[in-house]
Amino acid sequence: MDCLFCKIAAGEIPSKKVYEDEQVYAFYDIDPQAPVHVLLIPKAHIASAAEITPENSAVVAHIFEVAAALAKELGLDDGFRIVSNCGESAGQTVRHLHFHLMGGRSFAWPAG
Repeated sequence: MDCLFCKIAAGEIPSKKVYEDEQVYAFYDIDPQAPVHVLLIPKAHIASAAEITPENSAVVAHIFEVAAALAKELGLDDGFRIVSNCGESAGQTVRHLHFHLMGGRSFAWPAG
């Protein structure tokens, strides 16, 4: 498989790791959109949120548990945003499920 995030999780491509366990890998985004911008990915390849099933959904709950812990560790006490783009028209550029944990600034809705 030629998946960028699978290669990052496997250590084949360098990244600035924030967290890792047997299911999840978290690292700083190379093009941050906020003072804190971390990507959280499952180590198992899931292409997008559209491919979450009863068999693989437990990792999503675990990712949100990790995101909450990281937000505390990274000082995002005033709030944070978690985003997952699903599909090309929604802005998904890497076909591997991932969540953006962003904070350290104010956000607008729906963009910004």
